[in-house]
Amino acid sequence: MLEVKHAEDPLFAQESEEGYRNPTEVKMSQIVLPCHANHCGELSVGQLLKWMDSTACLSAERHAGCSCITASVDDIHFEHTIGVGKVVNIIAKVNRAFTSSMEVGILVTCEDLYTDSQWNVCHAFATFVARRTEAGKVQLKQMIPHTQTEQMEYSLAAERRRMRLIHAEIITDLLSSSTAQLGECQEYQDAVPAERTRVESVELVLPPHANHQVSTFGGQIMAWMENVATIAASRLCKAHPTLRSIDMFHFRGPSHIGDRLVLKAIVNNAFKHSMEVGVCAEAYQGGEPLRHINSAFMTFEVLDSDRKQRTLPRIRPEPVDGKRRYQEAIARKKIRLDRKYIISCKQTEVPLSVPWDPSNQMYLSYNNVSALKLMDTRNNWVLTTEKNKVRLYTLEENGMLCFKVEKYVNVPAEQTFHLLSDLRRRKEWDQHYKECEVINEADEEDTIYRVATPSVSKGGKGKDFILLASRRKPCDISDPYLIALRSVTLPTHPPTENYTRGEVLCAGFTIWEESTTVTKITYYNQATPGVLPYISTDIAGLSSSFYSVFSACSHFLEANKDSTDVLSPSYPLLDPQG
Repeated sequence: MLEVKHAEDPLFAQESEEGYRNPTEVKMSQIVLPCHANHCGELSVGQLLKWMDSTACLSAERHAGCSCITASVDDIHFEHTIGVGKVVNIIAKVNRAFTSSMEVGILVTCEDLYTDSQWNVCHAFATFVARRTEAGKVQLKQMIPHTQTEQMEYSLAAERRRMRLIHAEIITDLLSSSTAQLGECQEYQDAVPAERTRVESVELVLPPHANHQVSTFGGQIMAWMENVATIAASRLCKAHPTLRSIDMFHFRGPSHIGDRLVLKAIVNNAFKHSMEVGVCAEAYQGGEPLRHINSAFMTFEVLDSDRKQRTLPRIRPEPVDGKRRYQEAIARKKIRLDRKYIISCKQTEVPLSVPWDPSNQMYLSYNNVSALKLMDTRNNWVLTTEKNKVRLYTLEENGMLCFKVEKYVNVPAEQTFHLLSDLRRRKEWDQHYKECEVINEADEEDTIYRVATPSVSKGGKGKDFILLASRRKPCDISDPYLIALRSVTLPTHPPTENYTRGEVLCAGFTIWEESTTVTKITYYNQATPGVLPYISTDIAGLSSSFYSVFSACSHFLEANKDSTDVLSPSYPLLDPQG
C-alpha cells in the first residue's frame, strides 16, 4: 500500500501554515507477513531495504518529474528488529536538490496494531540521480523549504553531500594510516579460519528484479548483498546473526535485465560482540569481464534468548589480502565509534570538548558546521537590544542560553569571509582576543587555534580555548558563508597554570550576500560557563560592549575591504554538478 501522506513523526512534523504538506513526501505502510520474515520470525533487513529504496525513489521522482536511480545510501544503524504481524511505516521526502542529484531523507518506524505503540527503527539519507531524457541531462528544480525542520535539513544536506564527496578519499587515508600502526594480526587459539565464512552466490536478473526503467532495482541488489553477508556471518557464529549497521552503499555502475550478478561475502574480523562482513556485487553478461556494481561493510551481532549480546569466536585471516581486511576492519570499527560518538549524539548530549585526531577530523568538522547551521535555522529568537543597527538576540532552550548578534556591512561577502576566517586577525577588533595562534592547519577548511582571553575580574586568571575553526563557502546562492567554532582537546596542549581552560560548544559566523557590496554578518554563540562572564551584562541590558565589539568589527572589515592580505588558501565551491 503506497500513499502520499503527512507523517506524524516529529522529524517530519508539520510546523508552518495549517494544511501544509511537503509535495515530495511519500509514505509506505506494510504489514510484515511470514513471507517477508527470516527464520527468527523477524523482518528480513533485505526486504526492508527494498521497501526503503522504492519509497525514496518515488519521492525523488515526484520532485524530478522523471525516472531516477539510486546513487548511494548513507550509513544505516538499525535500532530494533521488526516481528511478523507488525506494521512498517516508511516516510521519504526530498531534503535538497542539486544539479541532477538530490538527497532523500528516509524514516522507518514500527507500529504494534494491538497496543497502538510506535518506535523508530532507523533513518537514512539516500542520493538519487535523475536519468537523462531524450532532451539531455535533467536540471532539477530547487527545493524551497517551508518549515524550520525543512530549512534545517536543507541546510545540513549540503554538509552531508560534502562528506559523501570526500568520504572515499578520507576513509582510504585513515585506513592506510591506522593499519600501519596496528602491526601484525593477533593469533588466537581455536580461531575460525576466515575461508570457512566465504560465500559466493550468483543471481540472474529477471524482469521482476528490475525497476520501471529496466535497470536492476537498487533495493534488490542491497537485499541480495544482505543475504550473502548474513550467510557468511552465520558460518562464523553457528547461529542466527542480527544486522546492526551498514556502511555507506555506493553504486558504481548500473545493472540490467539479463545480467548475472555475482555476490561475494566474507567475515573480515570478529570482535567480542560484533563482526564485520565485507560484501561486493559484480555483474557480467556473456563473456564480458566482471563489472563492479557495489561494495559494503555490514556489522552483525548475535543475541541470546534474553536478547543479550553473545561473545563471538575469533577469526583467523587469510594470508596477504585477508590480513589487510582484518586490520582495516579494526580501523573501520574505530571510525564508526568516533562517528557514532560525535554525530549520533543529540546536540545537548555532545561533550563540550572532544579529542581531535585525524581519524575523527571529518566527523568533528561535520558536527561543528552542523551545530552552527542548526542554530541558524531557529526561528524563535527574541530581540533583546538594538543600538546603531547592531542587534542582540537571545534564545533559551533545553536549559541552554544562546545569543546572536546581527550587523550589516558595506563589504563584499567573500572578502568578509576571508577577513573573519583567520582568527589571528580577530584581536584587531575584539578585545576579548588577547592572543591567537595556529596550532594545527589540518587542511584548507579546518584549522585549530589556541585563543587566550583576559580575565573578567581584577587579579583573576585569564582563560584560554583550543578551538576548531571549520570554514565553508556556499554550495549555491541559497547558502551563506560559514565559519564554525567549537572546542577540541589536544594532548600536545593541556591546560596550563597561567590560564583557566574555557570551552566553546558552538559559535561562529554566517555571512550572507545581500548584494555585491552589502553583507549581513550574524555571530552565534551557545553560551557555556566559560563564555557567560564575557556577555552576561550585555544580555542583562547592563552594558553595550557587544555594540562596541561589532562596530569595531565593521570598521575593521571596511578598512580592509580592498586588502589582498587575507587568508591565503582559496576555498573551492562544492562542485555544483551532482
